[in-house]
Amino acid sequence: MFQKLEDVEKKYIELTEKISDPEIINNSQAEWKNYMKEHAELEPIVMKFREYKKVQKEYEEAKEMMNDPELKDLAEMEMLEKKELLPKIEEELKILLIPKDPDDEKDVICEIRAGTGGDEAALFAGTLFRMYTMYCERKHWKLEVLNENETGLGGYKEISFMITGKGAYSRMKFESGTHRVQRVPDTESSGRIHTSAATVAVLPVVEDVEIEINPADIKMDVFRASGAGGQHVNKTSSAVRLTHVPTGLVAECQTERSQVQNREYAMRLLKSRLYEIEKTKRDSELANARKTQVGSGDRSEKIRTYNYPQGRITDHRIGMSIYQMEDFLNGNLDEMINNLIAADRAERLKSE
Repeated sequence: MFQKLEDVEKKYIELTEKISDPEIINNSQAEWKNYMKEHAELEPIVMKFREYKKVQKEYEEAKEMMNDPELKDLAEMEMLEKKELLPKIEEELKILLIPKDPDDEKDVICEIRAGTGGDEAALFAGTLFRMYTMYCERKHWKLEVLNENETGLGGYKEISFMITGKGAYSRMKFESGTHRVQRVPDTESSGRIHTSAATVAVLPVVEDVEIEINPADIKMDVFRASGAGGQHVNKTSSAVRLTHVPTGLVAECQTERSQVQNREYAMRLLKSRLYEIEKTKRDSELANARKTQVGSGDRSEKIRTYNYPQGRITDHRIGMSIYQMEDFLNGNLDEMINNLIAADRAERLKSE
């Protein structure tokens, strides 16, 4: 590990020189930005490594001072303090050295689809959407609805939306999978508990340079938007449906009044879906040895159960239960997500 840290520090010093080079600053902005990005990524590791070396030096100095009878007591206290601190810093360094998901800082597109359970599943999809809306408010992230298919009872057969905010993907990616609910529906006169489900997919928003689509592979259909919107809905074919012919993937957007804007959002959604296919393939190849990966993102995996009668939310990936149902559904997800991140880090440390 320490040889790796020495290499990282050496690279950091080289990058420090490059980002200060007037020739690079003035003549190659794109190259300078890349150096700045890499420099910023390495800085926390280097600062923590330098802290480790400083504490290690202070420990050695205190050890030498033990030979001086007048300073022995003071030196012993210093030595014990540094000895206790070193393994903590070492553990922090191990975590910092875990390869980061390159998508962690990206914005996300979320898709919620009602699964088994009919109208109750659609209502639960609506509950999940409200929960994520409130979570975004807590995190000061922006949420924009891209496409929605509402049911008459106020639920959603499906809804897709974009979340813009720092580190959105790093936290939201743990929400991918099947969410199951156990509750008594309003329509159930006998009070029988009903089980239904909704699937959540979390896709990183990708830039044009990350994935290219041949325009000849795209089939575009326009149609009239459905849902709220007054006269505009009935008169204008502003909704857009894009089909990627080679894969059969379809992306729709009908929330904007402008066909151009709807096409732009639909294209973003399509690119994110195509990117996710490649990402899943790449991640599965890299993680063959790590079958218990926490943030697998597999939509078929049952990740969480919301048990209303017991007021309990259980995440099956880490076996954690929370008993503040109302608080959780009002967007207080951080405790659960923090534990998922910690479990994922522990799993990654094992495989390093």
